[in-house]
Amino acid sequence: MKILLIGEYSNVHWTLAEGLRSLGHKVCVVSNGDFWKNYQRDISLVRSEGKLGGLLYLLKTWSTLPLLHGYDIVQIINPMFLELKAERILPIYKYLRRNNKKMFLGAYGIDAYWVECAAAMPPAFRYSDFNIGNTPITNSYIDEQKADWQGTPKATLNRIIADDCHGIIAGMYEYHTAYAGKHIDKLTYIPFPIATETAEPQIYDGNRKVRFFIGIQKSRSIYKGTDIMLRALERLHSRYPDKCEILRAENVPYRQYSKMVDDCDILLDQIYGYSPGMNALLAMTKGKIVVGGAEEECYDILGEKELRPMINVLPDEEDIYNKLQDILLHKERIAQMQLDSIEYIKRHHTPQKVAQQYMDFWSKNGLSNK
Repeated sequence: MKILLIGEYSNVHWTLAEGLRSLGHKVCVVSNGDFWKNYQRDISLVRSEGKLGGLLYLLKTWSTLPLLHGYDIVQIINPMFLELKAERILPIYKYLRRNNKKMFLGAYGIDAYWVECAAAMPPAFRYSDFNIGNTPITNSYIDEQKADWQGTPKATLNRIIADDCHGIIAGMYEYHTAYAGKHIDKLTYIPFPIATETAEPQIYDGNRKVRFFIGIQKSRSIYKGTDIMLRALERLHSRYPDKCEILRAENVPYRQYSKMVDDCDILLDQIYGYSPGMNALLAMTKGKIVVGGAEEECYDILGEKELRPMINVLPDEEDIYNKLQDILLHKERIAQMQLDSIEYIKRHHTPQKVAQQYMDFWSKNGLSNK
């Protein structure tokens, strides 16, 4: 089949493309590389700053469109799959819809359905980016997302595409829940693909300090909860400086970040989710233990009954501290959990396995919605 993937989120589309190619399909990835992360793509659409940059980007996008027709499958990463206003994206979506066979929407991150679901009262989740129980979380980032996706052109675009497309693929339990109430007939869950590590993983042997790693995106620290995780980790290091050390990275390119993860034993991810995202999966391919969201729901939707390689934490500094302390004081468990991380990836997230799940869903959906 001839497949077009538009947009990028933490290397999901490029990794999926590699899996699809291994199955014999022809794939083109169009993206901006996910901004500073600069992931690989076949056609690069990058917007420069300023009004002139916006105009040049719009012109380049429209001049690229003749290359983007005649595909069996087109999948967009998000309703906002281009660096344009929603009003400018809609006619481009319609062009792609007219000139290709099937259109699919990725539910991989923040959009109108996720914001509506996560911010709802009573809450759909025990905790989320927006609420802890019945208590709303208040910060500037959450306010921006609500203002961006509620009653706006972005929200309208999201609902038009969700209603019109042939199918919706959710990459995490949370995003599946967000769409399930309104689009269960065209919705599926497929785990994110992650390239398996080729190098021999560094399994902890117990003869040195335990290395904890935390990656910090300053603009998203509050949203991801890394500020809370960092406080707990620094407390741990202050109490046990002879037993552990902290490795940290701030806004570094993907390749540099990946190399830094190689040197750690345990990676601190994020605290408000139920499921591991791409950052966590990357660490697990390398045999690292992930500390973050890993509720039973994320295992249930995968059908995983045995492995529990992640350390699930609540969005609470004391809970995080206690669980970090527990693994530090029982470091004999680290090696087996690292091996379980590798096995978990092999069972559920290899590009070829995930690509086949996409092919199965794409092939059977949309026959009555052309």
